[in-house]
Amino acid sequence: MKKKIFMAFLGVLLCASLTGCRGKNGTPEPSAEPEATGEISQPTEEPLFTPEPTADPNEGKVKSLLTGQYISEKKAKKRPYAVMINNIEYAARHQSGISKAQILYEAKVEGGITRLMGIFENVKSTKIGSVRSARHYYVSVASEYDAVFVHFGHTKFALSKIDKLGVDNISGLSGIGGKVFYRDNSISAPHNAFTSTKGLEAGMNALKYRKNYKKNYEGHFQFYDTDSDIADGKTANKVTVKFSGYASPYFIYDADKKVYKRYQYGKAHVDTANNKQLSFKNLIIQYVDDEPIVPGHAKDYRTINFENAKGKGKYITNGKAVNITWVKNESKGIMQYYAQDGSELTINPGKTYIALFPDENSQLTISAKRKYAVKWKDKEIC
Repeated sequence: MKKKIFMAFLGVLLCASLTGCRGKNGTPEPSAEPEATGEISQPTEEPLFTPEPTADPNEGKVKSLLTGQYISEKKAKKRPYAVMINNIEYAARHQSGISKAQILYEAKVEGGITRLMGIFENVKSTKIGSVRSARHYYVSVASEYDAVFVHFGHTKFALSKIDKLGVDNISGLSGIGGKVFYRDNSISAPHNAFTSTKGLEAGMNALKYRKNYKKNYEGHFQFYDTDSDIADGKTANKVTVKFSGYASPYFIYDADKKVYKRYQYGKAHVDTANNKQLSFKNLIIQYVDDEPIVPGHAKDYRTINFENAKGKGKYITNGKAVNITWVKNESKGIMQYYAQDGSELTINPGKTYIALFPDENSQLTISAKRKYAVKWKDKEIC
């Protein structure tokens, strides 16, 4: 009997344990836990690795004062060389190192021919030239860049300007000429004088010239941070700079590479040292007062008014041309270019060609056509 009572008691306990967590209808009692939202939370996974921040390719570099492109700070501080380069047709066939110039100037000298001056930054070359004689207006331009002026020969006007402006110069006719220059005997004199990086450095050391830019020198140009198109302006796919019947170089725009390729004497203008055609991101046509320095003199030496002067010009880049103006203070070594709205001109990063172009009875040809240019009078270009 006692056994039956005990078994019944166990049954009651078992039933209570099964029903104690259920409501009156047998449904589970509400839990003290908050209701589930229906979303399944995923465990937080730690990344396998932390990606490195993208390196700035220009970190530790500064803009070149000649091109606006980033170079090492050490290189950017070094003074450039302004080298006079022969450009008569015969000599042009032997030009070497010229494609390494960051800026190239061209102006008339005697007899309708032109002479070039390359502004070289940190040049590395065993052959630069051929190097020819100085002209005083080129001395003035070299002073704008705080450059060391390099020449083989000179006029009395050039020597006077060197002294007046205090321009550091390396001359082939000086006592150190043999350290700086050499002759290529496969080329006829006087078109065979060349220099090199090693020679220029020897000249700098011998003359104890300052190797870095002077303090507070800010450069010649303002540059865009990135390549920029001209919003307005005339289409300029071919630009012909007719200095004379003898010298009439022209430029063809390469739309793929966005540069102007130079031609002269009816063919591509090529550097014989590396077989590269000269090309430029920017073209500046600077109209100047060019005239004989001694009217009627047999040698026809030219002069350009640069002492305190101003004028007009064209800026050409990325297939477009616009009007600009310029102002020069020679005694301070300053040349500034201005856009049409009067603000200082900003140009694209890259190499620049500058023509010191006579504005009297001259024509500049700017055309949308690449092969056959239509001549425009100056007032009709832009």
